[in-house]
Amino acid sequence: MYYAFAVQIPISRALYTLLACVAMLSAKWEDNPAVPETQDWPVYGGRSENIHYSPLAQINRKNVKQLEVAWSFDTGERGGLQTSPIIVDGILYGITPTQKVFALDAATGNLLWKFDSGTKGTQPDRGLAYWSSKQDKRILVGVMNFVYALDAATGKPIPVFGNNGRIDLRDGLGRNPELQSVALTSPASVYKDLIIVGGRLPETLPAPPGDIRAYDVRSGQLRWSFHTIPHPGEFGYDTWPKDAWKYTGGANNWTGMAVDVKRGIVYVPTGSAAFDFYGADRLGDNLFADSLIALNAETGERLWHFQAVKHDLWDRDFPSPPTLVTVKRDGKDVESVAQTTKQGFVYLFERTTGKPLFPIEYRKYPPSTVQGEIAAAEQPLPSAPTAFARQDLTENMLTSRSLEVHQWALEHFRKFRNQGQFVPFSVGQDTLVFPGFDGGAEWGGSAFDPETGILYVNANDIAWTGALAENTGAEPSGRGFYLGQCSVCHRDNMAGSPPEFPSLIGVADRLSRAEITAVIRRGKGRMPGFPSLAEDQLSAVIEYLTTGENKELPASQPAPQQMKYRFTGYHKFLDPEGYPAVVPPWGTLNAINLNTGEYAWKIPLGEYPELAAKGMTKTGTENYGGAIVTAGGLVFIAATNFDKKFRAFDKSSGELLWETTLPFAGNATPATYAVKGLQFVVIAAGGGKDPKSLSGGVYRAFALPKRTQP
Repeated sequence: MYYAFAVQIPISRALYTLLACVAMLSAKWEDNPAVPETQDWPVYGGRSENIHYSPLAQINRKNVKQLEVAWSFDTGERGGLQTSPIIVDGILYGITPTQKVFALDAATGNLLWKFDSGTKGTQPDRGLAYWSSKQDKRILVGVMNFVYALDAATGKPIPVFGNNGRIDLRDGLGRNPELQSVALTSPASVYKDLIIVGGRLPETLPAPPGDIRAYDVRSGQLRWSFHTIPHPGEFGYDTWPKDAWKYTGGANNWTGMAVDVKRGIVYVPTGSAAFDFYGADRLGDNLFADSLIALNAETGERLWHFQAVKHDLWDRDFPSPPTLVTVKRDGKDVESVAQTTKQGFVYLFERTTGKPLFPIEYRKYPPSTVQGEIAAAEQPLPSAPTAFARQDLTENMLTSRSLEVHQWALEHFRKFRNQGQFVPFSVGQDTLVFPGFDGGAEWGGSAFDPETGILYVNANDIAWTGALAENTGAEPSGRGFYLGQCSVCHRDNMAGSPPEFPSLIGVADRLSRAEITAVIRRGKGRMPGFPSLAEDQLSAVIEYLTTGENKELPASQPAPQQMKYRFTGYHKFLDPEGYPAVVPPWGTLNAINLNTGEYAWKIPLGEYPELAAKGMTKTGTENYGGAIVTAGGLVFIAATNFDKKFRAFDKSSGELLWETTLPFAGNATPATYAVKGLQFVVIAAGGGKDPKSLSGGVYRAFALPKRTQP
């Protein structure tokens, strides 16, 4: 039996009237859109507020079906792309899969320059930043653990910045820099003459602390640092064990920030503390992990904060940059900050005070059954809007693709511990996590339409499972290291959860010893590097991976840092054919009116082409990368993993108005801009999340044919 999915959401009469009026006004605007000669997209997310909005309307509801390829730039590399480019003064700046930086003529796609740092990037690199003062124009970009300042005109490093044009994010953390793993996967935020950065860190110990740091954009000198794991005497220090700041790590900003330039406030969402799933060595609420922090952008002083997950045991990071919005309350404009979550919630706060605009309820959850662990008794949930991802999984929500597959799912489902959100993991039994570890929301972020107050957020809606297992001791061997550090992603049996966490079975047949060494040292994709491993430790783990031999290390060699319990791996709840074992939608695009908390519309996003060919359409799929919204009445989004589509929807109704097939999946957020009076929409297409498809690195821009331009 095939399952067709459609969503109908009740809309109040007032909201319906509002949307109808906006549609009529937009239609009039679209008849005679004012097209500026040049319109930049100079910041990741479009502007410092990160609202993914453009006032351009040359491409609109009436003519979007006529879009055609304006130019295409192939980086010539494989590996996937998550980059949203920036466009300034008719020049597009982007990043290749191996983190070479380039500049293109934004009207033609012709290459102007390319910068190769000599470091092969192996981590995601989602964007760049731009800063200028008179004739001094700079591109600020992360390449692994380095931040480079490049001359925007030539691509050459600016020698007076840091050490010959770069700073090393491993420095200044209070620990041996050579042993730290840090990568700048989301672009720096710019405020006046400061660049403000976080970084991606390991999920296991050892891990560095997630300090938020601001550097002088001219010299690269550190101007301030905010400790997300507080030091003695700092606010929040008492939410950790006494010396936790010396040994624990994480609580980092890996997803990006938003800046209120007028108020001088930077809004920083953070992730979980390490180790993610067992926290006996970090008892307490663990401020400022899993928090939205408002900092004085000039000084780094904390103004207010909200912690969404206390003592996180589920890797429930804030996964998206916040969005600075203006909403209506009692007929007045209220400048606010919206933050989406992996659980599928939207939190909305007044920007200056942090006051919630929708009530937040603290609910009680069960204690941990694992020795040494003390889970938080309560967790905060917003009363509105309703979650944009499903919160509970029941037997009647299991896959119905066929009777056989449904029965398979039912048998496995009944073995899981399934009690909803915030149930601590147990030993020996898988706990259901729904929505899964990848959301709900993800790093693409949300788009906000200032015309209507509607927030657009895409979401994943599938289940994952996980469990804990006891470590039998700090075994100084290759297997001991693997179980303590690698099994959290690749599982005890090395099977992984492809494609996010690839199988390591038979890895010696696919990679040379040198290639395996490079991946372990520097990381790749979602895997952080392990620079702290001694040579004999590295050799032992490679031997275990390639031959299965468990080479023991000398007793004098310090054993890798290890917890009493380990996570047995991220497991997607997939059926035997690799499809989600729950009924659709498996991915959605949601339009939420932040003035009221009501939904304007909700639709499935994405399809599996082979299922669609059999009549199983509109299922939605996993999707990564965000949306943008324009004054032309459109929402543009790619993001879907399997169908490689780039789509445009009517922002008022969710009606699909245009789609095209990309060379690879567009797991990135698009950008739109105007050059010489012509509006373009550009998307980076690299794929890499579908194990059945190749990956690449292509930037493709679309525009209207010249004969149809106003």
